[in-house]
Amino acid sequence: MNIPENLKFTKDHEWVLIEGDIATVGITDFAQGELGEIVYVEIETEGETLELEEVFGTIEAVKTVSDLFMPLSGEIIEFNAKLEESPEAVNEDPYNEGWMIKIKLSEESELSDLLDAEAYKELVG
Repeated sequence: MNIPENLKFTKDHEWVLIEGDIATVGITDFAQGELGEIVYVEIETEGETLELEEVFGTIEAVKTVSDLFMPLSGEIIEFNAKLEESPEAVNEDPYNEGWMIKIKLSEESELSDLLDAEAYKELVG
């Protein structure tokens, strides 16, 4: 299982890459493995400002549909449109081609609640 050291993580199995006041978000290698073959990613919140833990979209796999939760408060400034045509990118490359959204952060104090790679490894066992 791939857990990059340079990322932060949530207990909802999302990864976060912080670059200044922009956060790139996707689901972890563990999460995509648990979901199985991903067939659809729906995110209709681009341009909206959402709070921590609000649902920003859904991910549909052959077995299930799961909500995607905001790891940090802010405005969704970009959606990875490639996922509309190629949702399997989340399975194949969850940390690069399979990213989902970019958030302009509004509450930097929330960053301290994210897990580092070591804490995430402990969470998933």
